[in-house]
Amino acid sequence: MMSHAAYVFASYAVAAVTVAGLVFWVIGDGRARQRELKELEEAGIRRRSAEASGGAGR
Repeated sequence: MMSHAAYVFASYAVAAVTVAGLVFWVIGDGRARQRELKELEEAGIRRRSAEASGGAGR
């Protein structure tokens, strides 16, 4: 088993770095989309979903 230890540890390290990278990417992208939505709403552009929650049904 010791001959495979380096391979196993390297594989776990690569997987952990990949997952951490994806988590940071998703968090960063979500923050960027929230920032874009805020800028659009400040410019007067509203989401269509906001109309439906205001009681104006289809």
